[in-house]
Amino acid sequence: MNNPASSPILPPKGKPKGRHPDKALSAAFVRAAPPGRYCDGNTLYLFVQRSGARSWVQRLVIRGRRHDLGLGSVALVSLAEARVMARANRKLAREGGDPLAERRRDRNVPSFAEAAARVLAQKQAGWRSEKHPRDWMSSLHRYAFPRIGKVSVSEVTSADLLEILSPIWYTKAATARVVLQRIRGVLDWAVAMEFRTGNPCDQLRPVLGSQNRVIRHMRALPHREVASAIEAVRGSRRSVAGPLAFEFLVLTAARWGEVRWAEWKEIDDNARVWTVPAARMKAKREHRVPLCPRALEILDRARSLDGHGPFVFTRGGAKPLSEKTLRRLLNKHEVAAVPHGFRSSFRDWAAEKTDYPREVVEAALAHVVHNKVEAAYRRTDLFERRRHLMNDWAAYLANDRKRG
Repeated sequence: MNNPASSPILPPKGKPKGRHPDKALSAAFVRAAPPGRYCDGNTLYLFVQRSGARSWVQRLVIRGRRHDLGLGSVALVSLAEARVMARANRKLAREGGDPLAERRRDRNVPSFAEAAARVLAQKQAGWRSEKHPRDWMSSLHRYAFPRIGKVSVSEVTSADLLEILSPIWYTKAATARVVLQRIRGVLDWAVAMEFRTGNPCDQLRPVLGSQNRVIRHMRALPHREVASAIEAVRGSRRSVAGPLAFEFLVLTAARWGEVRWAEWKEIDDNARVWTVPAARMKAKREHRVPLCPRALEILDRARSLDGHGPFVFTRGGAKPLSEKTLRRLLNKHEVAAVPHGFRSSFRDWAAEKTDYPREVVEAALAHVVHNKVEAAYRRTDLFERRRHLMNDWAAYLANDRKRG
């Protein structure tokens, strides 16, 4: 019969009741303890499996939720080391920190450049422009990566960002704002992935100061000069598709991206309508464009040039015109405007020379109705009234050319 006096006193299994123990375990007990979970105190437990495997577990409340943190095997972590680790974790949790997040940050934390590549891969699926992903990354390559590209995304500081942005904050104000926005996006991702706890971009604006931005409108021609611009571009000998696309853009008051990617399947010659899909519209909403007789003539001419590919205006084969085609064409013929500026010319003409209601003109430009009540009640796209408007615009341009 065993002598009770000679039997070792085992620490209580599981969570102790009453006053919590402090350093209840000994090194000898850790080596010899039977299967079970034994409390050492300060949230540290010894866990002995039936197989004999022994490990340290810490039961800790982190931001209101209970977690069991594994601190390692007894073979690798001594009792003294486990107590130090448990104490550090408990202190961090009581201060509002997250030991689990700290561990994640310690494992495989990407550099800022690697994080930027992952953010780009996540975002670009939702972008319409094929050029935007290149621009997004090139700005970081030029301004951010030389300073923080190889720095762990968890270690980027506001001081780093000031070194990047201060030299260009006033001299290249628009670029600086874009770079700041993209850096913020990468660091927001790092916060979401729990690689860091805050975004240092939040502290920069007051330090960098106000740029006192002056709104600069895109260059546009007075509407009375638009006909002359069409005539000048028509005389281009290097390209046929470019001048056709330019005149089509002016006649439809469309954006260059909408025209450049226009496909034949979107054109209904019989109904005299071009339906731009929602994916290519700024407002993410399908837009019907009435086609005047001159616009239909342009389409017939484009079809005779290359009617076999999917795109209306091509540079040969199945490729649309490049992003810079119209800018180069306008610069070559010394037209002092950018492609988007002809929408402004159209808007000025409609306001100064016609009596069409504002909502008809705004619908022709595919502008969003910002008044929620008005938008809720307007169920029509005013298509037939817009057809008259666009026919009058084409007639105005034709008459101007005749007078010229």
